[in-house]
Amino acid sequence: MNERRAKRRLMNEINVVPYIDVMLVLLVIFMITAPLITPGQIELPQIGKSLAPPVAPLEVIVKADGSLGLHDRSMPGGEQKINRAELINAIKQKQAANIEQPVVIAGDKNVRYEEVMNVMDILQQQQVKKVGLLARPK
Repeated sequence: MNERRAKRRLMNEINVVPYIDVMLVLLVIFMITAPLITPGQIELPQIGKSLAPPVAPLEVIVKADGSLGLHDRSMPGGEQKINRAELINAIKQKQAANIEQPVVIAGDKNVRYEEVMNVMDILQQQQVKKVGLLARPK
């Protein structure tokens, strides 16, 4: 009877020796490979550098009657009425002066979406960069 109890007690114990062996092998592997890994280089910003302020976008306004307007937010004054040929020239001049000059297209709520897409298509055909759509929340 005592022998049965002793066997049961031995069976209830967990043998942790294999786990210790595995942990030691992993420790040796990590100790060998850690010096071989080169850390990445991080470029931090310098104190004297400042980011350039964002450029105010040119706003191309498509009206319900199909006419176009151009509003330069960086210049005082309002929107100027413009035709499609003048629009391309004005945008190209602004982008020649500043490569980062964005252009946004705003459509009147009564204008057909096709008209807005036509203006966007014209700008893309003329290789005008940074073209986007302007959406105003209610």
